[in-house]
Order: sequence, then structure tokens, then C-alpha cells
Amino acid sequence: MTLAALAKPAVLRQPVYEPGKPIETVARELGLDPATIVKVASNENPLGPSPRAVAAARQALEQGQLYPDGGCFALRQKLSERHGLSPEQFVVGNGSNEIIELLGHVVLGPDDEVVMGVPAFVVYKLATLLFGAVPVEVPMRDFRHDLAAMASAITPRTKLVFVASPNNPTGASNPGSELLAFARGLPEHVILAFDEAYAEYDDQAPDLRPLIAEGRKVIGLRTFSKIYGLASLRVGYGYGSTEMAALLNRVRQPFNVNAIAQAAAAAALDDRDFVARCVSENRAGRARIAAGARALGLECAPSAANFLLIRVGDGARWFAALQQRGLIVRPLQPYGLPEWIRITVGTAAQNERLLAELAALVRTA
Repeated sequence: MTLAALAKPAVLRQPVYEPGKPIETVARELGLDPATIVKVASNENPLGPSPRAVAAARQALEQGQLYPDGGCFALRQKLSERHGLSPEQFVVGNGSNEIIELLGHVVLGPDDEVVMGVPAFVVYKLATLLFGAVPVEVPMRDFRHDLAAMASAITPRTKLVFVASPNNPTGASNPGSELLAFARGLPEHVILAFDEAYAEYDDQAPDLRPLIAEGRKVIGLRTFSKIYGLASLRVGYGYGSTEMAALLNRVRQPFNVNAIAQAAAAAALDDRDFVARCVSENRAGRARIAAGARALGLECAPSAANFLLIRVGDGARWFAALQQRGLIVRPLQPYGLPEWIRITVGTAAQNERLLAELAALVRTA
């Protein structure tokens, strides 16, 4: 008997997440010098982490023989100060991805429904399928969530609704007032999981705290992987009511967030000047790429995040051609957008190189 025969049938049907290729892999496959490769595929912060975060991580590593604080006390205290909520209203995870999975552990079972936009972050669907629930996918409108259509898709079997603004992979955001109205219109049996992975880049991001104060069943999902530049350490968090956090903490694994990640994240929250610089440089770089792409005759979707969608015709071909030139971007055929590529805003020098390579491909197209 094979191992597959012993596995639950749902496991054999479970899709596998396909991450962007690391620089080292591309260099090895294409015979390129890793130092010459620019990765603008995974929406990482090109400025890296805050120097304060790096110093805190190094200091924490010196106590690497000790287990981390299983309750993330110091980090939750910092988050409490930042958001004006009590520490008991936070749950910290191994990236915000883990919080999504914890929601599934708490509320999802076979045949429950989860409403989500499409195209959106694929982990919403993966987590839904993992628990035997049914993903209900609602097409985007103008790269944004169609909130009216999502509301209409809710049934008595709906347990969760996922909304991300700005949305990944499209980059566009819904107006904050519309998102708050949507949340207030949800029925009592539905939890809103509002993904704020890119909220720090968005001028019109809504404030969820009034919803929480009103007793709404809402959880905000945030990450230190994007603007804080700590993607390699995998730390994120959710916040909502104390009851929401307590339920998620019941199903959380002990020591799920390592001590180095906790220390770096807490220090990163203190470095507001670094975050302000990241926002400013991203805004300038995003505008530069959008203008440069349009000057080349390429369509560029609106974005409030740290990445842009560019319509190139054959996304897979352009992805391969750019990779041969030492630029790693994200092809979007798996998201149902075969004519588009997603490009992370890089440093000023990286952005200029990107535009130069795009121009070279346009000339040879």
C-alpha cells in the first residue's frame, strides 16, 4: 500500500502554492551571476529591514538556546501601543498566512462557504479547501473587489469573507468608506477577514477599530513581510475583539513565532522614520514605473501597493525573456491574467533597469 493510499483524499486534491523563484535558483538554472539579478517578483521591500530590526534580531540570536516567548508578550505590547487596542486583542503568527489557517481551524468545516474575490491572494482558497469548505469566488471589477456582488454571494452557509485592500495581485484598493459600509452590512453569522498586508502603502486604508468597538465580527490581518522588510523571518498578526483573539490562540501551535522574529518586529514598529522613507520611495518608484511603462505603450493598472500590473500581451513569454536578462517578475497566468505581469517597485536604480529592459523587449516584439 502506498503512502498516498493512506492519505485523506482531500490532501491529494489540495493545490500547492507556487512561490516566486529565488535569485539563487534563477542564477543556477540560467547560468547568471547572482549579483546581477534583480528580483521584483514577490513584493519584498527593496530597502530591506530597518537597521533597528536588524540590531534587535542579532541581539536575540545570542540567546538562541532559549525557547521564544510563546505568548509574544513584548510584541503584543508594542502592537497595543501602535493600534490603541489591548494586548489581548492580538494574535501573532508565522506570517499572516498562519492567521488565515487559524481562522479555518476555528470556524471552517465541510461544506461551509468562504466568499473571496478573484483574482486575489491564493492562500484564501488554499486554506478554504484544506478544511473541506467551499470557495465562492466573485470576479473583481476594475481590479477592485466588487463588494455588492460579494454581499450577494453570501448564503446561510457562509462563514468567512476575505477582502484585501490593496488587493494582491491587482494592486488596487477599495475606498475606505465603502469597505466600512460593506463590513457593517454583513450578517451576524459571517466573519470578515480584512487583509491589510499592503495597508501602510495606501492613503485611503480604512480604520477597522470602530468596527471592532461596535462588536462586529471582523479581524484585521497584517504582516511584517512587506513594508517592514522582514519576509524571511515570517511574522504577522491579526487583531479584533478579545474573543476573536482568544479563539485563534486556542488553536495556535506553541512557540509558533521564533524569538528573532519577535525581537525584530517589535523594533521595526519603533522605527517610524524608516517606514516613512519606505512609503515615500515606493510612491516615487511606483509613479516612475507607471509613467515609463505607459510611455512604452504598455497598459498599467492602478495600484495603491508596492507593485504594479503591466499588460504585455503574453505574460509567460515576457516573464521568461526578462528572466533571461536577469530580472525576475511574476507571471499572472495562474491568477487568470495571462496577458499581465506583476512587478514589485524596486530601488530607483532597479526601476530604471527594469524600464530599460522593458524598452528593449518592446523594440524586439
